[in-house]
Amino acid sequence: MNRKDCEFVTLTTGRRIAFAEYGDARGQPVFFFHGWPSSRTMGELTETSARELGVRIISPDRPGICGSTFQPNRKLLDWPPVVEELANHLKIEDFRVLAFSGGAPYGFATAWRMRGRARAIAIVSGAPPIAELRDHGGLLPLYRWMIWFHQHQPNLLRSLFYAARPLVSLRSTVRMAQRLLRMLPPSDAEALRNRVAFDICFESQRNAWRGSAEGVIRDARIYGEPWGFRLEDVDVPVRLWHGIADRAFSFHIAQEVARRLPNCTARFIEDEGHYSTPIRRMREILADLISVNAGRRISDAD
Repeated sequence: MNRKDCEFVTLTTGRRIAFAEYGDARGQPVFFFHGWPSSRTMGELTETSARELGVRIISPDRPGICGSTFQPNRKLLDWPPVVEELANHLKIEDFRVLAFSGGAPYGFATAWRMRGRARAIAIVSGAPPIAELRDHGGLLPLYRWMIWFHQHQPNLLRSLFYAARPLVSLRSTVRMAQRLLRMLPPSDAEALRNRVAFDICFESQRNAWRGSAEGVIRDARIYGEPWGFRLEDVDVPVRLWHGIADRAFSFHIAQEVARRLPNCTARFIEDEGHYSTPIRRMREILADLISVNAGRRISDAD
């Protein structure tokens, strides 16, 4: 089997989780948590760097996304038990986590709940605890729009998601997506002009919508809900990477997240955006993550 093919594990609940692997099959294990809307195939962004560094990437679909069974009314804290079962299935005792964008809450939740096994996490262009934000000005306008509709017109928002699904999942929309590059910050637009990176990001989004609109909707709702724990209680080493030109989540928001974490090294990068940071910096991010000594407090910052 091609290691990039979809594999499955059946959980004790009877639900099925789909995952793919990248990099070195015998390397240091790192769980990759994809963004939103996205899916396991986004892990392909790590392939070259992970192979060169001797890192084994395990990239699962969240419930209801692409190949994983939908879980009604799931909460953020339902995720760590899934990771635990997957790690046990793969006979992985301890591991690190790499979380991009909408994968960040899942990374923090796993680090908080599984601190004995999650040795360190890297958060790249990460989503903050949106329910705790007093000011939404640092969020992408699309996200502010979704929050408003979720609070005031939830049924209409659901209808819009269902209307979008057949359009977004069509391959023909790739040309439209390429045209939208001109609306991105220059750093992101330039990084996504790399055809390989563009295809990985775009295809992972299409795969998410192929699973079900309900899966994408449930994933979106979780971002606006309380996480169930405090950032201050995430005491494993955290490497936080954020582009200063990130328009999805302002670097000012990321700075506040970093200040709340007791064991964080934050890197705020000039001239990098939401997508360009993982695309251009993946080798650096992975090399740093696997070098972290989980037993030692890290207090330095760039």
